[in-house]
Amino acid sequence: MPQTALVTGGGRGLGRAFALALAGNGMRVAIASRNAAELNETLALLEEQGADAFAIPTDVTDGAAVCHMAAATEQRLGPIDLLINNAGAGPPFGPTWETDSNAWWSNIEVNLKGPMLCAKAVIPGMIQRRRGRIVNVASGAGTVAIPYMSAYVTAKAALIRFTEVLARELRPHGIPVFAIQPGTVRTAMAESLIQSEAGQRYLPWFKKIFDDHLDDSSKPGEDLVLHLASGQADTLTGRFFAAPEAPANLAGEADRILSENLNVLRLRSGGRPDQ
Repeated sequence: MPQTALVTGGGRGLGRAFALALAGNGMRVAIASRNAAELNETLALLEEQGADAFAIPTDVTDGAAVCHMAAATEQRLGPIDLLINNAGAGPPFGPTWETDSNAWWSNIEVNLKGPMLCAKAVIPGMIQRRRGRIVNVASGAGTVAIPYMSAYVTAKAALIRFTEVLARELRPHGIPVFAIQPGTVRTAMAESLIQSEAGQRYLPWFKKIFDDHLDDSSKPGEDLVLHLASGQADTLTGRFFAAPEAPANLAGEADRILSENLNVLRLRSGGRPDQ
């Protein structure tokens, strides 16, 4: 029986790419975002390739809307086997003390509260069935301090750590949880940063990535999602993986990743071992 995937932020960009890749791999796919027009475009593409698909406009920061999204998906496509928390936000950019505090907090809500609410909505069913996986789309920005991106960096760092915590909580129930960096892809979010006044002033290096053709296609991220969805990396639950590294490398490095406690956020403190 085909499995069901739910992809948030599925109306465009990476969410659309993930949805199409999962459908191409035989999964039923539900897509959600706040933009109904974009959802309909993605839904049409899914249906063109013969997928059993469903679209539902949803604000992932609204708990009631998220519960409705999960329930409607299960009613239409069946139990949710895979949750891809892809919905995200980039702005505001600039010196923290000059950013609008409401916009700053809104970023945290989309990038962190949204994945928490979506996970909360699907986990009880996964536990009951002892089957399911969660993939949180984070960013390499969550592993380093990048000036003038404080909201985004803070939210993605928190999402990576949330992934680790949730994975430990769900380990007894057989539910793996992963965080990923899908690569530097020219998405609508990336384009808005490149074109924005704040981006041009404070983050010119980001535009240079694309000008120098150092960006990635969506394919490595798609391959990583498909690999994690397949179950081949389940022993590495709680870890953060970055595309475009080949998914096959995860299997070959699994023992070392576990023994050396790699691909997690860690604090190095003078004279003390990593915890």
